[in-house]
Amino acid sequence: MTATDKLVAAFVSALEITEADVTDELRYDTHKKWDSTAHMLLIARLESDFEVLFDVDDIINMNSFSKAKELLSQCDGSITF
Repeated sequence: MTATDKLVAAFVSALEITEADVTDELRYDTHKKWDSTAHMLLIARLESDFEVLFDVDDIINMNSFSKAKELLSQCDGSITF
């Protein structure tokens, strides 16, 4: 499974959306299912699946699928998308 596959699966699971909904345009403020509870589920899933720990600023700033890719790559340089 690629890093992108894992990331998409995390979004699908945490936000309870379809794979088709997960695009680079997916943002916290534009999808009704991405609320504060789903956000924390997403963070937990990403930390578990990618074996990283986000700091508070990263958690707050993770407001899109694109930003999630960026932050994961910053946490661990071996993660590429």
